[in-house]
Amino acid sequence: MSSAESRSDEELLAECSVETFRAGGPGGQHQNKTESAVRLTHRPTGIVVTARESRSQYRNRSRALGRLRTALKEREYTPAPRRPSKPTRAAREKRLEQKRRRSLTKRQRRRPESDE
Repeated sequence: MSSAESRSDEELLAECSVETFRAGGPGGQHQNKTESAVRLTHRPTGIVVTARESRSQYRNRSRALGRLRTALKEREYTPAPRRPSKPTRAAREKRLEQKRRRSLTKRQRRRPESDE
């Protein structure tokens, strides 16, 4: 499968089933009567995206295509393998020495204990 960014809108739409429906919600008469919302289902992967913000079906289709491209790009991403590491002996000794110094400083801030 080639990358989603390299494919044109027509090629990507050919792999999708496109549904239009009424957007509903706030927006008044125009939004409630026209089928301007778009739902794209990418058949090879099963990814479903919708866009219903705009009153224009054309604009919603291009927004849905953008979201589909983003979803396909996220699906293709593989994180780099993690290489476990550990601190060097010198670093460990340095950290322990700093902790000893810090504890001594804090110990000296305490009230002196009475001998009674």
